[in-house]
Amino acid sequence: MTEDGNLSVVQRPNVPRSAFIALGLAAFGSGMSMRVADPMLVRLSADFSVGIGAASAVITVFSIAYGFAQLLFGPLGDRYGKYLVISIGCLLCSLTSALCAASPGLIALLVSRVLAGASCAALIPLSMAWIGDVVDYSERQAVLARFMIGLILGNGVGVMVGGFCADYLDWRFPFLLIALTFLITGIYLTRLRSTLPAQALTRGEIHDSGIRSLLKSFRKVFAIDWARMVLSSVFLEGALVFGTLAFIPTILHLRLDLSLASAGSVVMLFGIGGLLFAIFSPIFVRRLGEHRLVRFGVCLMALAMVTLGYSPVWWLSMPACFFFGLGFYMMHNTLQINATQMAPERRGAAVAAFASFFFLGQSLGVGVTGFLLEKVDTTYLSLIFALALLGVGLRFANAHVRRN
Repeated sequence: MTEDGNLSVVQRPNVPRSAFIALGLAAFGSGMSMRVADPMLVRLSADFSVGIGAASAVITVFSIAYGFAQLLFGPLGDRYGKYLVISIGCLLCSLTSALCAASPGLIALLVSRVLAGASCAALIPLSMAWIGDVVDYSERQAVLARFMIGLILGNGVGVMVGGFCADYLDWRFPFLLIALTFLITGIYLTRLRSTLPAQALTRGEIHDSGIRSLLKSFRKVFAIDWARMVLSSVFLEGALVFGTLAFIPTILHLRLDLSLASAGSVVMLFGIGGLLFAIFSPIFVRRLGEHRLVRFGVCLMALAMVTLGYSPVWWLSMPACFFFGLGFYMMHNTLQINATQMAPERRGAAVAAFASFFFLGQSLGVGVTGFLLEKVDTTYLSLIFALALLGVGLRFANAHVRRN
């Protein structure tokens, strides 16, 4: 393969299915960690005597740390082997999640969430890059979609458990559950790694060291026009989608008087929509193709966002969250498959840059939305975000058509 994304014939290793299942478990734990704090904001706000905007920092700092840590873990995966770095990352995630549970106050929790975000950065992007190494491009989108089932289920379980514990138990309990999940997964990955074929453990063609290696890896990625299009699109997608999603439980609780547990359960439908796409992704991809997936997906998301903002009754949020999730994974999975092919010779760095932009976009979106929620009506925000996201998706789809 060449660095501009053109395909060449490559001998792929014969990898056991258990290797992919293990990565799915890591993604499940990562998904829980990402979204567990979303329905806790009202509880944290009350417990720590701060506003919703200040409490939302537990989400923002996680995303910022996750985004910047990609600049380290991507090249590390290329140098030392992606599967090894993922295995160690899971064990680190177990420790940092336990620190979140042990936090005595808001400052300690924020510091722990920074560490949790940084350690989680070793998992999903490097898993995607490893899948790019061992799976042919013609099959890769469906494999990535099935891998993302772990993340989708983790997102849903994280929101549900976080909301339930915020209402009826202690907010620390979900972090203990996440720590246990990561510990079991890290041990499983470490043992499984010794059984993988040598080709599945190869390292990238990187000979420099330290900062010089980091800069060289990312310069190679950013020099590609198509890479810049993919990265800018996923940054804006992260800001607009998660600037909305992170506050849906809070909005449903404050505006429509739903309990936090019920609001968290409604948001689980976002994951169910994504799960539907993951299960039937081969059919979606075959029938629609990449650019139509983006167009259909972004239209579904825009409609869902407006519905969530303007709905006078809570039950309309259920189909809205479902189609929001379906539309998101239609678009995001297409961005992912393009990310794995932006710079094949430095795939770890390329996918790390992709994840970094995605989560930095999320941190910006959550921070801005948390600030605006106390000053602007949610109906106006939903309409503005929907129109902006529609523009981002259609821009990428049109560029994809021109490129192909």
